[in-house]
Amino acid sequence: MIVTLILAAEVAFWVVLGLALTARYVLRLRTVSTVLLIGLPVLDLTLFTLAVLDLRGGATASWTHALAASYAGFSLGFGPSLVRWADRHFQYRFAGGPKPARSPKYGSARTRYEWQVAGRTTVSAGVTLGLITLMVPLSAGAAAFSTFTAWYLRLSMVAGINLIVAACYAIWPKEPPAGAIVEDGHVVGWEIPRQHQQL
Repeated sequence: MIVTLILAAEVAFWVVLGLALTARYVLRLRTVSTVLLIGLPVLDLTLFTLAVLDLRGGATASWTHALAASYAGFSLGFGPSLVRWADRHFQYRFAGGPKPARSPKYGSARTRYEWQVAGRTTVSAGVTLGLITLMVPLSAGAAAFSTFTAWYLRLSMVAGINLIVAACYAIWPKEPPAGAIVEDGHVVGWEIPRQHQQL
C-alpha cells in the first residue's frame, strides 16, 4: 500500500506544481498559485502521516516507510529550491522570462553553491532520520531499528560527502581557464580570443 501512496504522492507533487505555475503565469491567479504551492509540503507530510498510521495499524516496518519519511525530508530540504528552479524554467518557456542561469562553475560563487547544496542535503537527511527515529517506537522497536539501519548509514554518508565536497571547494576554489572573464561564477568573455591563446 505504501508504495502505491508514494507513487501517487510523486505524481501529485508535479501535477500540483504545474497547476500552481500555470495559475500564476498563465491565468494570473497569484493567490490560487500561492495556495497550491503551500500544498506541496502538505502532500509529503500527509504521505508520512499515512506511513505512521500504517505502522500503528500493525504493518511490519520496511524500506517503504523510510522512503515515505525521506519524501518529507526532501520537501523541507530541497523543496524551496526545486520550486524556484521550476518557476524560472516555466517563466522562460511560457511567460517570456529570462533564460535561467546555469549553476556557477568557478570561484567563490561555485563555493557558495556547493555549501548551499551541502546545507540542503544535511537538512534533508537530518529531517528524514529524525522522522525515521520517530517511527521506531510505533512498530517493532529494535527490529524496526534494524530495518532502518541502512538508511542511517546511507543518508549520513550522503550528507558527509556533500560537506566534504563543499569544504574542498572552500579550500581549493575551482579556477577559471586562463584569460577568462568571470561574473557570478560564469565565463562571460575572454581577455584574449581563445584561438589566439593557442598560437
